[in-house]
Order: sequence, then structure tokens, then C-alpha cells
Amino acid sequence: MTNTRVLIADDHPMVRRALSEALLESFGATFEVLEAGSVPAAREALSANNIDLLLLDLSMPGMGGALSLKALRAEFPSVPILVVSAMEEPLIVRQAMEFGASGFLPKSAPFSAIGEAVRAVLAGDLWFPATLGEGVEPADEQLAARIAELTPQQHRVFVLLAQGKLNKEIAFELEVTEATVKAHVSQILHKLGVHSRTQAALVAQRLTNPASSLEPKR
Repeated sequence: MTNTRVLIADDHPMVRRALSEALLESFGATFEVLEAGSVPAAREALSANNIDLLLLDLSMPGMGGALSLKALRAEFPSVPILVVSAMEEPLIVRQAMEFGASGFLPKSAPFSAIGEAVRAVLAGDLWFPATLGEGVEPADEQLAARIAELTPQQHRVFVLLAQGKLNKEIAFELEVTEATVKAHVSQILHKLGVHSRTQAALVAQRLTNPASSLEPKR
């Protein structure tokens, strides 16, 4: 019988250990748990292994909040994502759903909720807190729909653009030419319906600031 393989992506070793122990206690030897402490490490693990479920922290260094979530979802469409976050604001929860998460588990949730959420997501269901629909304006949903049209590579460029990086820096990080980055930026502006990098960055900040401006409650 093939084990269920779960990847825990969180930059805090203690959190990874706690989640791993919770999964093994709930599911026993039927689960194989892998760990990643960064976004690149998560991508590497997802590419090298047949992962059945990704437990993802939105506040890891290098994460662009919901933007990086969407990029990972687009790159690995067959892997369901359960966000596990210390940030529990309704807007963040809703954005996680809009950008492709199958569930959202607050780190303040009781121990029993971990098994419940994992079972639901692995069964193909959604698992979100009851506060899902609160605090979201229609404009946020429209932005989510536009960003959903970006390709995986455009998502990566968009996240780096939102971090204020220049085309040269983006090209170096993604190992592509500046001309390629410029073409991606042009398509991003077109799809978002904006006219400048600054406007695109403001769109990104609107979606990422709620997450990035809050102190994690560990």
C-alpha cells in the first residue's frame, strides 16, 4: 500500500516538527512527511517527489502571500494546498481560497482540527473557517480573477516586481534574459489592466500587505 506523502513548508523548524508529529499521531505509518524551510526548497521537493498534499505557511521568507500561493498552485496543479497560518483575518482566508488553496488551518486551531482538515482536503473537499465571507470587497475578487489569468512564470515575475526588483534583478533570479522579463511585465500589465509597473506593484501590495504587515502570532 502506497503511503500518503505530505510536504510541510514552513520556515520555523518547531512548527514543522509539531505539524509532523500531529500528522503521524493522527494517521500513523500511512503518512510519509517531508519538510521544507523555504519556498525554493518547497518547489524542489514538489518537483522531485509525488506529493499528495502541501501544508503551506504564507509568511515564509520569499513568499508573496497569496501571490506565491497562486504561483505554486499553477506550477503544481495536481497537489492540493492546505494553508497553515498564524494570520487568521477573514480577508487573508478569503484570498487564500481565491488563489487556489483547498483549505485554511489557523495555527491557533485545536489539535483535532489538523486531522479533520487534512482528511477533508485529501478527500477532495474544501476546509475553511466559518469567517470566510467576511471583510472582502468585490474589487478584491476582481483582482483575484485577473491575476488568475497569469501564467506560472508571470506569477513569479509579478511577485518579484511587487518586491520592487528591477528587470535585471528579476532576470538574474529567474535565470532568464531581461528581454524575457520585459515581455512578461508587458503581459502582466495588460492582464491586470494597468499602465505601469508602479500600478502593478500597488495591485500586488493590496493583496499581500494584509499578510505581510501583521506580526505572526506564534
